[in-house]
Amino acid sequence: MQVAGSAGPVIVPGAVFGVVGALAAFPLRLAAREVERRHAELRRGVTRRTSHVVFGRALLGKAAMSRTGDAEIERRAKAERDAGRQLVSENGFLRLLGLMKAPDASSLSRQSLIDQSRLSGADLDLLSLFDAFEHDGEPYSFRDLILARKYAGLIASGASWGAIARSVHRSGPVASLTAKSLNLGSQHGRPDAIYLDEGRSELDGQLLFDLGSPEDDTLEELFAEAEAAEEEGRHDDAAALYQRCMAIDPKDAVAAFNRANCLRGAGRVAEAAHDYARAIKLDPGFVEAWFNLAGLMSDEGKVASARRHLQKAIALDKTYADPVFNLARLEFDAVNLMEARRLWVRYLELDADSEWARTAQKGIQFVDLHTARTAG
Repeated sequence: MQVAGSAGPVIVPGAVFGVVGALAAFPLRLAAREVERRHAELRRGVTRRTSHVVFGRALLGKAAMSRTGDAEIERRAKAERDAGRQLVSENGFLRLLGLMKAPDASSLSRQSLIDQSRLSGADLDLLSLFDAFEHDGEPYSFRDLILARKYAGLIASGASWGAIARSVHRSGPVASLTAKSLNLGSQHGRPDAIYLDEGRSELDGQLLFDLGSPEDDTLEELFAEAEAAEEEGRHDDAAALYQRCMAIDPKDAVAAFNRANCLRGAGRVAEAAHDYARAIKLDPGFVEAWFNLAGLMSDEGKVASARRHLQKAIALDKTYADPVFNLARLEFDAVNLMEARRLWVRYLELDADSEWARTAQKGIQFVDLHTARTAG
């Protein structure tokens, strides 16, 4: 798993940061301001343009109350890594912004830490992502090795990486735990808790850097609640919650886009089109908004509008296969067969193996047969 390094990290101009879960260390609105000053972008959620994904530590508390627990965090982290995005912890993000001093130089590689601590690579990566070490990525320090050994012992006793990550921020900087004994709470009737020394004090998972305002807390909670309602298919409820998010932060293109999707799911077509357009106005490079608006226009029989929006999506992201396929199908239905064929060929350059690819191949064969028959 990729996490931000600690040796002189900087934000590259043009980078697009997406935040998954609420930040515990820093208000998102202030983080967005700092990112913008460095000529990069910060958004809630993740889109195709996202290059870096910041995992908010508030996710840990949410996972503790969820029936899926930490498995959803693990799934999401893997999905973002597989998509080629760089995963960044909160502390790593603060270091990128220049708001937290990087730890002293160190020399332990990820593999060396794994070999010497017997902590699994997966647990190491997830604990790093939630700042359970002094460093948020390699090179690690000797203090990180001590912590890794302690965590490996806790996991061997039955603790999960999530229980550890939820606990270690209670006592101050995690490096201070190197001189303390950590014990699993099963000895005290609390299997999900980590105790210091002989169980005299519990690490209860309270997080550091509570710098947010009540408004920040409300917005992050609303957005998370809206996402949950959307996942459950409660489209009207989710749309209302996203609307409240937009009232607090009118510049949030992702909230507008998500609300449009919910409105479309609820059959409120005109409102959905309005919010897709709003998302595009806030973020003209929001390729998914162009694509989904095109789909809405196509469903409504507005072919010319759908064509324009698909062409815009393709121009914005030349590796995005879906609008290429949909435009090919649209041109085929309009009997623009050679243009449909050209687009299907392009689609196969982007996706050669899926069910949609087989449909594209059949489309090309049909056009070729039709052309040969017409020529004959």
